[in-house]
Amino acid sequence: MGATGEGTGGTRGGLAGQTVVVVGGSAGIGLETARQVRAADGALVLVARDAERLRRAADELHPRSTAAFDARDTGRLERFLGELPGQVDHVMVTAGSPSYTPLAELDLTDAGRDFGGRIAMLLAVARASREKVRAGGTLLFIGGTGGRRPAPGMAVTGALTAALPALTAHLALEVAPVRVNLIAAGFVDTPLSASLLGDRLEARREELRRTLPIGRVVGPADVAALALHIMTNGALTGATYDIDGGQQLVAH
Repeated sequence: MGATGEGTGGTRGGLAGQTVVVVGGSAGIGLETARQVRAADGALVLVARDAERLRRAADELHPRSTAAFDARDTGRLERFLGELPGQVDHVMVTAGSPSYTPLAELDLTDAGRDFGGRIAMLLAVARASREKVRAGGTLLFIGGTGGRRPAPGMAVTGALTAALPALTAHLALEVAPVRVNLIAAGFVDTPLSASLLGDRLEARREELRRTLPIGRVVGPADVAALALHIMTNGALTGATYDIDGGQQLVAH
């Protein structure tokens, strides 16, 4: 899929003729990235846990194929990627959500599943991609910046925030010439954010509009635009790219 060009990974002309697998592609950042891939004349394979949301996304975007399952099932995820026909050009993984549980209320089984399951999911994608993603293509993971400042309730999320850049850098060497990169997002105005904040959502939006250097809230389209840039710039690998509107520059 897509010719390989010297020094660019074959992506200088954009995504035309290329196939992007989006794991977590039925809502939020994944769905918006899928929309921008289609607008750039790329083809899609969509994976999501919620079958009904996935159907709605497929009705809008007309992917080559879809699959509804929980990406934390690493065996199924690895088999699914391995059984895709031919090679693909990029695999983006947005599945997963942060944990904000205080230590006193933390279920250790849940904590182990949240941390270990997220790492295992990305390792499964990387292992399957050695044969499935063309040389110069991309594995693109979505993480966060929230755990960089220690705070109560952020132990699991903070550990993942620290672990994912290291995982990304190591995998970039191990699966080369496939490229591996991480997007570390701050607050993004998605349905997941709305579900986590509930009736505090609008107050959080207003606080960010008032305090962020960019003067507005980061949306899924902002993150999707960065994702497409990473996919189409063949010189990028092993790196973490922050996108938070300057949130880390502002005192909490």
